[in-house]
Amino acid sequence: MDLLTLALLLLVLLCLLLGAGLWISMALAAVGYVAMAVVHPTPGLFLASAFWESTGSWTLAALPMFVWMGEILFRTKLSEELFNGLAPWVRRVPGGLLHVNILACGIFGSVSGSSAATCATVSKIALPELRRRGYDEDVAVGSLATSGTLGILIPPSIIMVVYAVAAEVSIIRVFIAGCLPGLLVMLLFSGYIIAWALLHPAKQPRPEPRIPLAAKLRQSAQLIPCALLIIGVIGTMFVGWATATEAAAFGVLGSLILAAVTGSLTWMNFLDSLKGATRLSCMIMFILAGAAFLTKAMALTGIPAALAEAVAAANLGPYGLIAVLTVVYVILGTALDGVSMIVLTTSIVIPLVQKAGFDLVWFGIFIVLLVEIAEITPPVGFNLFVMQTMTGKEQTEVAKASLPFFLMLVLTVVLCTLFPETLVTGLPDWLLSR
Repeated sequence: MDLLTLALLLLVLLCLLLGAGLWISMALAAVGYVAMAVVHPTPGLFLASAFWESTGSWTLAALPMFVWMGEILFRTKLSEELFNGLAPWVRRVPGGLLHVNILACGIFGSVSGSSAATCATVSKIALPELRRRGYDEDVAVGSLATSGTLGILIPPSIIMVVYAVAAEVSIIRVFIAGCLPGLLVMLLFSGYIIAWALLHPAKQPRPEPRIPLAAKLRQSAQLIPCALLIIGVIGTMFVGWATATEAAAFGVLGSLILAAVTGSLTWMNFLDSLKGATRLSCMIMFILAGAAFLTKAMALTGIPAALAEAVAAANLGPYGLIAVLTVVYVILGTALDGVSMIVLTTSIVIPLVQKAGFDLVWFGIFIVLLVEIAEITPPVGFNLFVMQTMTGKEQTEVAKASLPFFLMLVLTVVLCTLFPETLVTGLPDWLLSR
């Protein structure tokens, strides 16, 4: 059997298993087992070793810690204090409190690492306040759905940890590389809101009264807990004082201390956060284990190398390859979550990207941006589900409201592709070379 026929049969088998409702991790492992059986008489030994090697990683220990930190913050008052601390500074800017959606999602995302948690937490606080003040609901919903995706772009990010482990690159380097693209996305979102507000003055609520500087500063004091947590988690990694795993553990401890100090930590929400983190971490690790076995099986069959050679022979060029991958990932995003997208494609895509001469750290940010787009792409856009639940609107309505911000994400992908060193790899290279 030639490799092309084998690859097509494996792809069909995977689609059938996923379509039948089999767990993603089990579907990956089953396809890997079939592929391995073609080239090796004892695929079960490889299955056991792949499962152990993929989950018994010190680097991967950062994942459940970051997940738990996000779960703790999701269930405490820190997110509410974050919103209240930002609000006074944007009241007079065109678009007003809509900018708080973006700022709050960016800051909360930097300490939670989860897109869904960021979207749900900030929406729960912001939507009632924006409705009460008369803000346009479509722009409010669209900004919240898309700004929630900042939880996976601004470090620390669960998706970044998964990619770094799968691609075998430095987690800290990927974290640092996400900072400037994250800020760029926030600026583009705010820029769109300002432009929309200036073009639709009739849809703006009445200007709010000015607040004295002293009152603004008093309200902004509520930002101090989140600021301390961000500095503690991200700062220690960036200056080299802690590894990603150590920083994640400090983040959990810091979020527990802050929740206790603010009086929002109870035995019940502590247990709920632990249960939620355990469920999500086990799901991700199980998927990674299945993907690791599939990766090993694919490598032994020679399919990734053959595909790399075929793409090279097609003379697509680097940008042609990126254009094709963009279309593929957007299509995958209509049916899969971000973690599944990464682990399903890494074994095949990484050799192609390396052969085309792209930096794997840059490619990690490229994938994360595409996962952000997938989060607001029907029918399986996680953030669309979150906003649908929060607002009671149909998914199509939420997707339509998110469309202008969706285009801002596409623009970010284009800019990061055209200026990779300036926007993505330059900052980690500069910081880690000092």
